[in-house]
Formats: sequence, C-alpha cells, structure tokens
Amino acid sequence: MAETLPFDTTELFIAGRWRAAEGGATLPLANPSDGTELARIARGRAADVDAAVAAAQAAREGDWGRLTAAERGRLLGALGRLVLEHADLLARLEALDVGKPLRQGRADALALARYLEFYGGAADKLHGQTIPYLAGYSALTLREPHGVTGHIVPWNYPMQIIGRSVGAALAMGNACVLKPAEEACLSALAFARLAQQAGLPDGALNLVTGLGEEAGAALAAHPGVQHLSFTGSVATGRLVQAAAARNTIPVTLELGGKSPQIVFADADLDAALPHLINGGIQNAGQTCSAASRLLVEQPVYDALRERLAERYRALRVGPALADLDLGPLISARQHAIVSRYLEMARGAGLRIVAQGRVVEEAPAGGWYVPPTLVEGAGPMHALSQEEVFGPLQVLIPFDGEAEALRIANGTPFGLVAGVWTRDGDRQWRMARGLRCGQVFVNNYGAGGGIELPFGGVGQSGHGREKGFEALYGFSTLKTVAFRHG
Repeated sequence: MAETLPFDTTELFIAGRWRAAEGGATLPLANPSDGTELARIARGRAADVDAAVAAAQAAREGDWGRLTAAERGRLLGALGRLVLEHADLLARLEALDVGKPLRQGRADALALARYLEFYGGAADKLHGQTIPYLAGYSALTLREPHGVTGHIVPWNYPMQIIGRSVGAALAMGNACVLKPAEEACLSALAFARLAQQAGLPDGALNLVTGLGEEAGAALAAHPGVQHLSFTGSVATGRLVQAAAARNTIPVTLELGGKSPQIVFADADLDAALPHLINGGIQNAGQTCSAASRLLVEQPVYDALRERLAERYRALRVGPALADLDLGPLISARQHAIVSRYLEMARGAGLRIVAQGRVVEEAPAGGWYVPPTLVEGAGPMHALSQEEVFGPLQVLIPFDGEAEALRIANGTPFGLVAGVWTRDGDRQWRMARGLRCGQVFVNNYGAGGGIELPFGGVGQSGHGREKGFEALYGFSTLKTVAFRHG
C-alpha cells in the first residue's frame, strides 16, 4: 500500500518560502523496503542554489544577523522541542526513506532534538579571550560566524548530521544552505518545516534537494559560501574540497572509516558482545563509524567467535516498519556493492562464520542483505581494508598490543576505534597509540556522543563536528588590538 506523506515533497525551501525548483523538474524517491517509488522530490539545480545562497546572505544582513546569541539559542531550543513533539513522525519518515528499523529512526529523532538543545544552550557560551600585550595596548579575540555555510548531508543519518552541522552553524549565527542526499530527503524537508514553525527568520535555513552532481556541486563551488560541511564518500569529498579550494574557504570533511574494535583476553566478554555486533550492523552497516573489523586476542578468539556466531544466527532482516534487527540497504546500487563483497569472500575461500536471515515476509523488491561474519581475511585483504558500507564484519586474530596497533592502524582510514580490556595501563597505551579521531574504551559509541567532538584523520577526513568543538569549526577568530591615548 502506498504511503501518504504529510506534506508536499516536491518543493524547495528558500527565503522562508516553499516553491518548486526552477523549471519544475522532480526526481523519484525510492522506498528501500520494497523498491517502489515512495515520493518525488524537487530537482534543484544551480539557479536554485544561487537563490538559496542569496537568501542566506540577506538573512545574515537582516533579521537573523541582528539577533543576539541568547536569542538564537532560544530559537534553537524551541526547534528542539518541536522535534521532540514530532519524534514519531520523524522516525517513520526516516524508516521509510532510509530503510532503518523504526526504533533506530526514533533514536535519530531524539538525537536531533538533543543536538538542538545542546547548541541552543551553547550559543551564548562561546567567549573570546583577552591577551596580555604591550604597555598602552589592550588586545582581545572575538568569535564570529563565517557567514553563509553549506551543508551537504548523506543519506544514512540525515537527522543526526543535520543536528550536528546545521545546529552548530546556526548557533554561531551562520545562515545555512542544506543539500540533503537525493536518496533520503524526507526528514530534512520535515525539519525545515519545523524550523519555519519555530520562528527562524526567513533565509536563516534554506533547503535545496536534487542530485549531488547538480545541486551539490553547485553549492560546493558557490562563491557566496564561506564554509562547507560534507559527510560522504572519499571520492566525493575530494571533489568538494577541490571545489571549495577554488574559493579558498574551509571545509569540514567526514568521509568514513574501517573502524576496529579490539578485544583483549582480559576483556569482559559479556559486556563487549552486544557492542561488538551492534557496532557493525546498526543501520545495516551503513555507518561511517561502523565496527567493520573485530580484532580478537588469540587466547579468547575461538570462544568469542562461537558466541558472536550464535548472536549472528539470531539476527533478522526485514522491512523498516517491521522494526527488526536490520532493515534493507538504501538502494539497488548499494545492494550490488555489498553483494559483490560477499561474493569476493566466497570466491577467496574465506569462512562465513555465521549469517543472520532475511525474513520470509520481506518484499521481493527490497534491497536486503543478511548480516555476515567472516574470518580468514588477513589484515591487508580488501575486506579488511575497504569500506564495504554494509552489514559485513571481519574477524581478525592478533597476539599482543603491538600487533593489535599495527593491524588497527594499518588502513588509510582513521575515524573510530574501540578497546576492550580491564588493564588500565593498557587502556591508556592503546588510546594514545591508535591513529583515529575517537577511541572508546570498554564501550562503543557512548550513547550517541552528542557532546563528543567527532571526525577523523587520513582518508576519514579532517575537522570536527559534534560537541563544543563544532562551534569553533563554524566560526572564525578575529583579533582586535587597541592602542590607548
């Protein structure tokens, strides 16, 4: 049965007004659970991006730019409360659009509300500094917004990434142009409607849907944008950074990873087990920080492998609204990519330790892949090096800390790592030795980590979002020196 959506999905939001794209073109939006057309979205292009950037510039020079930090914070707080009031609707939209189980969609809606609460409360807490200087001088620094910020948001966690990037940018007083992924736009469109309802001045937030190579490329290259935030693939991130370089503007890039969880023989395996699995299969493994490599110390390798296999065999995959352990992959393209990696594992003679199952009632047109646990791929195998972006985890044995660090650091990525050990000295040695942006010790993910700065090194990108650190990224520093007399 076709879904009835609560608003017109074929419009852009520019200067506080909902309107069709220039020329009126639209694009299909698919339902990953059954492969049918869920809705149509506006096909924004360069002219629409021009209009959105102009609206953002006018907002910076107008009502939005005149607000105090406290007033901006109150508006973000009001928006966060509206998100909470509409959490069930947002969760359903995210489930339909992205394919994630309903409860994961709801967790994303609650995270979006928390981001807005956090950044609303932080808006008037970011201070400059006074600097001891020459006699007869006073010197100080000010934190100021960049101006117009562009936000290119991926399809896997639209609400969370809107919260961590747009929320922080608005808190600093920037005016935003948001370009959601063409595969998943519904929660972004709903968010813009809630922002309008919360009373954000016209042009403070603008939203242009469309193709990455059209609307996304136009936003990345726009000379009226002063900062870009991009989350997505390494290949597209390079294009975004190159486009931004031509305008000499800063870019925050979060590009993915091949994140390890490292289990030592003295670890609390009962505590680790659910984190080891959920870290790899959440959102069907379509997570930049997915724990796609499980490094296990030899003395406990066999025992932990059997316990992981038992859990894996109980996992169920089905339609998003069925709210099972996993939903479908986002698209036929992603399904083909993940299926190719599974065939690679079989073709290379790797052992499939265990798989979950796709339930019988899953529609034939949906893009389902069973979660799969593999062993036998060495640290340099493609399955251990490349980001699959699907529910596939690789088990890798190791002997001692030195080998664990060598394997963990032995990919081009460096986003997140987990360490499981009771040894306090080892915890610190591993945390210091791991080459990545976040290390979780005896946990993985820390409850969503809204307050924790997030980003990577190497091909995982650069810059930080989430936490208070994001406010520095979405602002620029001005130094003022006064001479007295």
